[in-house]
Amino acid sequence: MLSYRHAFHAGNHADVLKHFVLVRLLRHLALKDKPFAVIDTHAGAGAYGLDAGYATRNAEHEAGIGRLWTRTDLPPALADYVDLVRGMNAAGKLTFYPGSPYLAAKLLRPQDRLRLFEMHPTDVELLGKTFQDDGRRVIVTRGDGFAGLKSLLPPPSRRGLVLIDPSYEDKADYPRVVEALKDSLKRFPTGIYAIWYPHLARTEARRLPERLRAIHGVAWLDASLSVRKPATAEPGMTGSGMFIVNPPWTLAATLRECLPELKSILALDSGSSFHIEASPEQSQ
Repeated sequence: MLSYRHAFHAGNHADVLKHFVLVRLLRHLALKDKPFAVIDTHAGAGAYGLDAGYATRNAEHEAGIGRLWTRTDLPPALADYVDLVRGMNAAGKLTFYPGSPYLAAKLLRPQDRLRLFEMHPTDVELLGKTFQDDGRRVIVTRGDGFAGLKSLLPPPSRRGLVLIDPSYEDKADYPRVVEALKDSLKRFPTGIYAIWYPHLARTEARRLPERLRAIHGVAWLDASLSVRKPATAEPGMTGSGMFIVNPPWTLAATLRECLPELKSILALDSGSSFHIEASPEQSQ
């Protein structure tokens, strides 16, 4: 929806989980010399200031990346993600937070490609300015990322990652995520797909992981993190999850090491929890 601005939530607990997993997936793809493509269907503004504007309204980053910022005892995979955030804060103070486009671009090699979709006119303009000098590797498109996937799969390299993370403010996003994944798997069955989803009380949100798991014949890994007790009728996001199709074989072990740490660090009450589940077909 065009009213949604991710800047309100930049660096919160959901961003920590999403971007930590994203970094691990990108690191995995970069292990081989062969090029890969990254497609981000809902790119947002790409990067966010935390000391002014929307991000200061609720300062959600303080209970997210802010709790990891000064830690020196993190597992290596988590420390890698935090170091990338530190890399865009040259003064050592947490004043900027990278969105998924920024993190992906930092980890791309010269032979790799990044395709970004965003519908909000202001955010897509910011994206364009951020990557205006990187036109060979990065293409920014104002448009519907769900629709844009159809013409981009499979990528020429036959290696790639698709990140699907709509705001879910529109209820139609829930079925569109499922249909987009099904259609994309027909076009590019060997791709890695990362679907972010929120923990909300609404029925559509609770059912989405089940609908994703019900897609037959694919290997998947479902990892979620709640920072407070589950919602009943109350509004607000209590946590989030990342549903990965064709996950790297090392990812489950990394998550089992790191999610207990994230649960402990990011917990807002005694109801915090994490969950990791994998399909019998998980391989790679």
